[in-house]
Amino acid sequence: MQAISRIVRNGRWLNYFVLSVVFLAAGCKGEHVPAKDLGADLDEVAATLIQQPLLHSTSIAVVYRGQEFIRHRGNMEAGRLSPPTDATLYEIGSLSKTMAGTLMANAVLERRLGLDDDVRKYLHGNYPNLQYKGDPIRIRHLLSHTSGLPNMLPERANTVLADFTDQRTPRELNAIYAGYGKADFFRDLHAVEIHQVPGKDYAYSSAGTQLAAHILETVYKSDYESLLREFFRDSAAMADLRIRLGDAEAPRLAVGYHSDNAVPTSPMPELPWGASGNVKATVPEMVKFLKFQLAGGPVVTESHRTLVEFDSEFSIGYFWNIVGGDRLKGTYYAHHGGVPRSQCYIYIMPKYDLGIFVITNQSGDKTAHAMEAAINTLVERIAARDNISS
Repeated sequence: MQAISRIVRNGRWLNYFVLSVVFLAAGCKGEHVPAKDLGADLDEVAATLIQQPLLHSTSIAVVYRGQEFIRHRGNMEAGRLSPPTDATLYEIGSLSKTMAGTLMANAVLERRLGLDDDVRKYLHGNYPNLQYKGDPIRIRHLLSHTSGLPNMLPERANTVLADFTDQRTPRELNAIYAGYGKADFFRDLHAVEIHQVPGKDYAYSSAGTQLAAHILETVYKSDYESLLREFFRDSAAMADLRIRLGDAEAPRLAVGYHSDNAVPTSPMPELPWGASGNVKATVPEMVKFLKFQLAGGPVVTESHRTLVEFDSEFSIGYFWNIVGGDRLKGTYYAHHGGVPRSQCYIYIMPKYDLGIFVITNQSGDKTAHAMEAAINTLVERIAARDNISS
């Protein structure tokens, strides 16, 4: 769930991810920055990040030209020695969607489904509401956030998320989703009203990701978590990826804080399927995901393919945000993720053969900006290094 994404609050991812002026200025200065060891840069960036108000700890992973770097800094619990480690399981929020998009790309290549399929083909019962004046919602519309579906189902969750940083939000979300299962989702899906032609306007929808997971379950005749774990185990050697935790794994889940609440917050409630925001992963697993993305290959290439171009700078692939026109970074693929007690970013930058993943165990209105600044610094340093070595 991109609950705390600024997409949800302002409806346009581009307004927040593209920091062109900052990057261009940084690029000008970068020509005079001496090359340093990237590990030292990471140490500096991580140390600076946790100096920000309310940020207790961070973990950063970088894959650059085949080299892998991981840094953990700070303590997950305020006032107690509790550093994150390679074994820490993080809630990666809406980065889960990029994994769902990868599975959908694989299904398309395997001809299990088609991008232009009417989603009702995969639903039991009648859903005359999932169309607008004869134009149905198609699978490509789910993947590109152009279906017209609401962000969350049930729709009362959207009211709670409208003031995400309110300290009551985690408690209210848990109350809404207590016992909320697939049957409840389909009941609420029957009541949805589509107010625009699908495929035209961007409207972020976690509900669309959940529906995509149902479609995957239907065509593969397997539950979504099994599909997720098996695909990434076989394709990216990611063996420590999961949606639901057993008793033995639960102690590894990162403690986290919501907004300015000094008391640790409960985990994100489980949503039906969990495809939109319930994936948990360690940082070493995310390194493997970065390497998988940078290696390309047919599935990754398909998942990065533009499905809808909104303008010359912003497009959508299989849930991936595709940003062009950035002189420093070139065309890159990115996503923000968050739940009430963590926020993270992933950036894939082919120009530098570079992937970055950064996560904190705090979710507030300034968390994303602090992480963006950290990523900006790393990109500037790497760009400067490339300029000097070229």
